[in-house]
Amino acid sequence: MEATPNVPDTDHTAAPLMDKRRRGIYILPNLFTTAALFAGFYAIVQAMNDRFEYAAVAIFVAMVLDGLDGRIARLTHTQSEFGAEYDSLSDMVSFGAAPALVMYEWALQDLGKLGWIAAFIYCAGAALRLARFNTNIDVVDKRYFQGLPSPAAAALVAGMVWVGIDNGFAGDELRWYAAVLTIFAGVSMVSNVLFWSGKSINLRKSVPFIVLIALVLAFALISSYPPGILFGLFLAYAASGYVVAVLRWRKRRLNRQDAPAVYASPAQDDERAAAPEEGTSSDPGSKP
Repeated sequence: MEATPNVPDTDHTAAPLMDKRRRGIYILPNLFTTAALFAGFYAIVQAMNDRFEYAAVAIFVAMVLDGLDGRIARLTHTQSEFGAEYDSLSDMVSFGAAPALVMYEWALQDLGKLGWIAAFIYCAGAALRLARFNTNIDVVDKRYFQGLPSPAAAALVAGMVWVGIDNGFAGDELRWYAAVLTIFAGVSMVSNVLFWSGKSINLRKSVPFIVLIALVLAFALISSYPPGILFGLFLAYAASGYVVAVLRWRKRRLNRQDAPAVYASPAQDDERAAAPEEGTSSDPGSKP
């Protein structure tokens, strides 16, 4: 009887590969991610054309769009690995490269080498922050961010540019303050300081009516002077992480000082065992 050659079934082996190639992407959340990416690219272009106010506003617009794409993906159950990777790349442009270039073109270039070093520290900090976030996403506490979030850091940089222009300051007049703020934002992104994430807020839960009134007042306050209010809010948010860290360190230190010694060291146990009790002598032949 003639043997049948063992020929692999190419139709079945190629099917999983074809399924991966034909697999589509979700339009709605990635549309917001693309819009955020465009806002970051638009900020870079406007900074190159010396239109820094438009560049700063575009970074804030990118921040709003970046906050919407993730929530929309979760609400519509359209999360995907492609969307997560695409969002990280968009964040690197909008909150990493764009703020660094905007600040450099506005104020830091007058500092020479120190200026571009400060801008690079910020840009590298944003890249490291995003890489650490992607690798630790299933490890850290969801209630807190490890390090300053890149959108908040971008809001610090863009807010300073916006406030400075709105008050008639030129970039070279604030170059040293700009360098300090840029380095602070870059280092804060890669620090281990915890910042409140706001993810514990449940948008589907009913709230008292006073909360709605507070939101209306907040919008009215921001609209009264957007550059100063937004910059002040994010500056306070950046400082809050360090304030809470200092308070926690102080509390641990006080608890360590006030805590009683529950366990004795082995050397202390030997000394207590060898020491004679009160009213006795160390001489075994003596009497009390």
